Amino acid sequence: MNFYAIRAIYRFEMARAWRTLMQSVASPVISTSLYFVVFGSAIGSHMVQIDGVSYGAFIVPGMIMLSLLTQSVANASFGIYMPRFQGTIYEIHSAPISYLEIVMGYVGAAASKSIILGLIMLATARLFVPFGIAHPLAMIGFLVLTSITFSLFGFIIGIWADGFEKLQIIPLMIITPLTFLGGTFYSIKMLPPFWQTATLFNPVVYLVSGFRWSFYGVADVSLGVSVGMTLAFLALCMFVVRWIFKTGYRLKT
Repeated sequence: MNFYAIRAIYRFEMARAWRTLMQSVASPVISTSLYFVVFGSAIGSHMVQIDGVSYGAFIVPGMIMLSLLTQSVANASFGIYMPRFQGTIYEIHSAPISYLEIVMGYVGAAASKSIILGLIMLATARLFVPFGIAHPLAMIGFLVLTSITFSLFGFIIGIWADGFEKLQIIPLMIITPLTFLGGTFYSIKMLPPFWQTATLFNPVVYLVSGFRWSFYGVADVSLGVSVGMTLAFLALCMFVVRWIFKTGYRLKT
């Protein structure tokens, strides 16, 4: 294992995050704060509790998960796309480094950024609404697992994309809508029976539900199913990444 190469890629990607601090951290935090003002304070003050939790506190896990998914995908996809776009990917190919070490460097940096952002947003949310964390270890576990999984997914998008437009199309057209429809602002138990069943085909439901359970001990689906679905998606992403490096799909374009 070439830890020097992993560290070099990791430090380079983290340094890029600090150079674009306003875009990487400040922008998501400000956007989420506005959500809390609108949904938590304005709308939440007129809504009853959901599963015994105030509405403002209920949406905290969903809001953090929304930013976590989008930022994980964006950081990882942009991180691997830029070397391909600029042609510096050849320097990585010529180095004595395996595909596993490349993935660990890029995905590790993207996941680290997302975890840091998630913790910052958690502290920011505490300024707007009071809430507790019933299972802190489970919360950290979901935070890390989700960041790694969707950073891998973003890495795949960054290799698949052949233009800046494609970097945005999946996060904007698929991930964000699925997150909004995945119980971010509501419990799926509030939906009619047909839509409750249809919503279970949305993978984000299991992420939000499991993450919310770690806060309040309530969930729309069982914890085991949430963890299982997340691990299944992680395994699928790992398989696709291995196939990409085995076949050389778009790695040199």
